[in-house]
Amino acid sequence: MDTIARALQHIDLKMKDWNHRAPIPFEEFLNILVSRPNAVIRNIFQLFHDMVMSHISIGSDEYPDDPESIHYMPYDCRKLFVENTDNPFFADRLFANRLVNLVEAWQRGTQQNKIYVFEGPPGSGKSTLLNNLLMKFENYANTSEGMCYEAVWRLDRQALGGYTRRETAVFLDKLSKLLDEYEFNQEELLEAEHVLHAGDDLVEIPCPSHDNPLMIIPKHYRRQFLDDLFKNDEMKWRLFTEKEYEWIFRNTSCTICSSLYQALLDRLKSPAEVLKMLYARPYHFNRRLGEGISVFNPGDKPMRQNVFSNEMLQTRINSILRDSNQVKYLFSLYAKTNNGIYAMMDIKGHNTDRLIELHNIVSEGVHKVDDLEENVDSLFLALMNPEDKKNIESFQSFLDRIQYIKVPYILDLNTEVEIYRNVFGKHIDHSFLPRVLHNFARIIISSRMNEQSLAMAEWIPEPHRYSTFCDFNLQLLKMEIYTGYIPAWLSEDDRKNLTAKRRRQIIAESEMEGDRGFSGRDAIKIFNDFYSTYARKDKLITMTILNNFFTKVQPELGRQIPPGFLESLMRLYNYTILQEVKESLYYYNEEQISRDIQNYLFAINFEPGVDETCTWTGEKLHISEAFFEGIENRLLGGSVDSEKRRQFRLATQKEYTARTLTQEIRSEGKPITGTRLYQTLFERYLFNLKEKALDPFLDNANFRRAIKDFGRDEFKTYDKRIRSDVTFLINNLGSKYRYTKNGAKEVCIYVIDNDLARTFGRP
Repeated sequence: MDTIARALQHIDLKMKDWNHRAPIPFEEFLNILVSRPNAVIRNIFQLFHDMVMSHISIGSDEYPDDPESIHYMPYDCRKLFVENTDNPFFADRLFANRLVNLVEAWQRGTQQNKIYVFEGPPGSGKSTLLNNLLMKFENYANTSEGMCYEAVWRLDRQALGGYTRRETAVFLDKLSKLLDEYEFNQEELLEAEHVLHAGDDLVEIPCPSHDNPLMIIPKHYRRQFLDDLFKNDEMKWRLFTEKEYEWIFRNTSCTICSSLYQALLDRLKSPAEVLKMLYARPYHFNRRLGEGISVFNPGDKPMRQNVFSNEMLQTRINSILRDSNQVKYLFSLYAKTNNGIYAMMDIKGHNTDRLIELHNIVSEGVHKVDDLEENVDSLFLALMNPEDKKNIESFQSFLDRIQYIKVPYILDLNTEVEIYRNVFGKHIDHSFLPRVLHNFARIIISSRMNEQSLAMAEWIPEPHRYSTFCDFNLQLLKMEIYTGYIPAWLSEDDRKNLTAKRRRQIIAESEMEGDRGFSGRDAIKIFNDFYSTYARKDKLITMTILNNFFTKVQPELGRQIPPGFLESLMRLYNYTILQEVKESLYYYNEEQISRDIQNYLFAINFEPGVDETCTWTGEKLHISEAFFEGIENRLLGGSVDSEKRRQFRLATQKEYTARTLTQEIRSEGKPITGTRLYQTLFERYLFNLKEKALDPFLDNANFRRAIKDFGRDEFKTYDKRIRSDVTFLINNLGSKYRYTKNGAKEVCIYVIDNDLARTFGRP
């Protein structure tokens, strides 16, 4: 018995939070309004915006100082679509920006009477998207952070000169007999019970349209009322000037509330006395009951009853107002989602009729209920497959009232990889060499993209210039831009030509992609086949294995990939890992490089054959052709002839005298190491050191064998210099590029055996 009592006591304590849902007087509601205006003055569009943004974290702009930035932000939507959901939905960067732009427009008050349709091909996750959005919205709206208020009337018989308690008892006795004489549905019985519990002297009338209590103030008095209510501060200025709050002064209360207000005013002769009978209570959203959120599937048949009432409540209203014609407690199904969400899953079957029925409602914002007009201010959402557009194409005037939000297949390679990790586990990364898993995602995404891009062709009309890094259709480059990354291998001119307008055009093309190729389900199946076949504990999945899978093992899949894409992807991979190996192998003494460049900039002002002491390093120099050649070979590469070296020296000396010495050093007071010329030469020096990093080892068979023997006892038998170089290389690949020791060994052997240094060697 003690455990039962304790369990009941705990649940009683837990359920006490329902007390905050009890109606509060209008005056108390106004106190909350003044203290928290942003939370109270919200329509359904602004509430939905607040829900979305409270579940999204905003990353930092990768290019904050770029004057051509389009603020294409990395939004983290995991809290909105993944965390605490039965079926996660993964929003790529393109869709996340699309969604945020939409809800921010709603928040600013630019929403129109429209139906917002999420359109995408089968398998793009539309249903999962909408279900997760509605679940998170319902949870948010029923918290203190997302809570909004609806109007409830409490009519006091005594204040209205009503019946005595004896007469009330007789009246209630008559009402109880009505229960035996008339058949009420379950909803009416619940409402009747709620009304009876309000007490003999009170008649509680909830607004079926969930109106904000502020709407009860007559529209032509509302501006003055709020002017008196708020102090002259920033909030008041925003309230009266910004479009975000325009609905407060434009909308009217529902027919039931407005007729109640007028009837009470006729009896009490004082608006203040009328408002004493107005209460506010939290608007409780419940999808399962259809309160605030209603979702219809194509197979859901239309309801037989289109008009709802509450006969017991209507009788009590008539008795207390002594006039049965003043207030008609009638409403439709749309009232239950007024200031809420009305959603349709797929526009087919019965949902086609529902969508068409919304035409006049969306156009005018009202719905006829018998002889009454009912306000409808809801967020109408729907899902649609592209092939279902034919169901509404004959209603041309209706098409202007539909706004499509594209939900294509994933086009962001980072999000595609995140899906694989979610489905198969994060441990899959350990089965791949770095970059190979992301290259699998690139192959899948290439099938979803258009081969021709007008925006890319206009930006880079000669794509063959980037044959080392990109395919002829520039899809690899476009994928990087979709992720928010602008590759460093672009030329300075092309980087400058990537204006904000052009970048928006490229991003806008994503609206026309992602409706073909491998679907999300296809991609998961293909990855499962690939991973289960090649994942091994003792061997990593390489790019060669990946390429063979799509070209030899399952060539039918390869035929869905744009021609030449796989070859370009292999070439980009080979070039990238070559740079990683070079970067990891070469080491340099920055201090020595700095002295070389300072000595060179000093020496170019003298003719060969003299001895001089450098002003900046203090070193005594024998300035000769051999001196110049030694440094210029590192700056230009060893294959440059003497004439080109001489021209380079003259051009450098000219810039030194014209700008570096006269302007930067003498006028601006910069040290030699802070000048533009010095920085340029320093970068060239480093670049050429890196380019030549592998040269000493290309034809050294011991170097290759030492890499294979790294980590074994045999490794100790090699020359100390080779052991030092190999150890330095393997460790750097691990620390800089996240290779395991076995992965680092494998990629080094791949680079050497495929002679990548000579393949990508400079002429």
